[in-house]
Amino acid sequence: MAISEFETKRCEKYVSEYIAKHRPPAHIRNEVDLCYRIEDQSIIIYELRSVWKNPDKKSEIMVAKTTYVKKSKTWKVYWHKSDMKWHSYNPMPEVKTLEEFLSLLEEDTNCCFYG
Repeated sequence: MAISEFETKRCEKYVSEYIAKHRPPAHIRNEVDLCYRIEDQSIIIYELRSVWKNPDKKSEIMVAKTTYVKKSKTWKVYWHKSDMKWHSYNPMPEVKTLEEFLSLLEEDTNCCFYG
């Protein structure tokens, strides 16, 4: 089940603020940028980068994902490992709020999200 329209707008507000704070400088955004998308009950944060051999093409490098679990009113936290799969973020697999998730990303204590 997807997040409600009201909750989606609230998520967009907080995630947009996070993205705006952490985006690279404007003059290199055509080469690398920080983006997000909402898919059903998940928010995915990723880097959009130019492909090395073909700068006109872009590739998405996944950074983090959080999925809302309505039943428990929590957000599950995932990181994208080198095996190209999402893995539960074991230091804190769940958080109570979206703001906590964004704080985890900002701290990146274990260097799982941004390397």
